[in-house]
Amino acid sequence: MPQANAPSSPSRSTLVITAHAGDFVWRAGGAIALAASRGEKVTIACLTFGERGESAKAWREGRKLDEIKAIRRDEAERAAATLGAEVRFFDAGDYPLVATAELTDQLVEVYRETQPDVVLTHPTEDPYNGDHPAANRMALQARVLAQAIGYPGPGEIIGAPPVFYFEPHQPEMSGFKPEVLLDITEVWETKRKAMECLGAQQHLWDYYTDLAVRRGVQLKRNAGPNLGLAHKTMAEAYMRPYPQIAKELA
Repeated sequence: MPQANAPSSPSRSTLVITAHAGDFVWRAGGAIALAASRGEKVTIACLTFGERGESAKAWREGRKLDEIKAIRRDEAERAAATLGAEVRFFDAGDYPLVATAELTDQLVEVYRETQPDVVLTHPTEDPYNGDHPAANRMALQARVLAQAIGYPGPGEIIGAPPVFYFEPHQPEMSGFKPEVLLDITEVWETKRKAMECLGAQQHLWDYYTDLAVRRGVQLKRNAGPNLGLAHKTMAEAYMRPYPQIAKELA
């Protein structure tokens, strides 16, 4: 029996680094909701609002830039709250998102403050959207710099948290292979509610619902027939750029 005054183990921490306000919902909303449901801290570093390139509906309605930013910020804040996460905005400007030393340095501070056990971000390739690879480069560089004891800045250095790339919109064209299939069935309704916070991109609601169904079918096919999975299993797909560390093969 644990001692009454024994210190509790620190909560696990997940850091999500995304280019635009909607990316974390479509691509990793299930992983975020699962982590939050376990009492883990989830921090989303949202580099831009997606105001220029991912808000066509608002532009067609005649909205101005500042108004669109406010709309996308509100949507992202409501989606993050639905998932159980904290979102921080960097307002770095999209289309194009330019990788800079200053922005990378801000991410180093976030790494050291949050001390993540897991990092989620974009894959290295996306021929349809250069903002996504730019976010990836800064996310990976900041992860390395945050480990360097001689790199200046506040906070303690971090270890080497595993990184997972979430699925891009055009996986076949982006060199994406579903190496990890995450069962998000138990939090699917939460993810769907978060998706529905993103009115500026309503055209994607059904696309990412269908994708979760397809990935769920693949999860069941790779899990075997007798694991008690739900009849309709929903899933997200991820890649791992770094080796998995293990004491046994599983």
